[in-house]
Amino acid sequence: MPADHLSTTFAALADPTRRAILSRLATGEATVKELARPFSISGPAISRHLRVLERAGLIARGRDAQWRPCTLKAERLKEVAEYADEFRLIWEQNFDRLDEYVRTMKPRNQG
Repeated sequence: MPADHLSTTFAALADPTRRAILSRLATGEATVKELARPFSISGPAISRHLRVLERAGLIARGRDAQWRPCTLKAERLKEVAEYADEFRLIWEQNFDRLDEYVRTMKPRNQG
């Protein structure tokens, strides 16, 4: 298992089921049963997904008598956003240069 937070987070986010679980938790806490409802997979499979998300620090699982609520922990998602934002800036600069190049080409082709 990767040692750094970012690698662990990306590994957890690599699965579409886990991303869907996070999207659901973004609307508020939910039980394991509620999280499993939209998927046609077994209870143990959902539990494995939740363990991956919990190990990555993306969710917290509580215990309230028989109710086991899961909640989203967004701090790790913020780390992913900050990491991706660095690349967004690079791409914006590349597109700005390309846009400038295209503007210089137009006058030559129109004449």
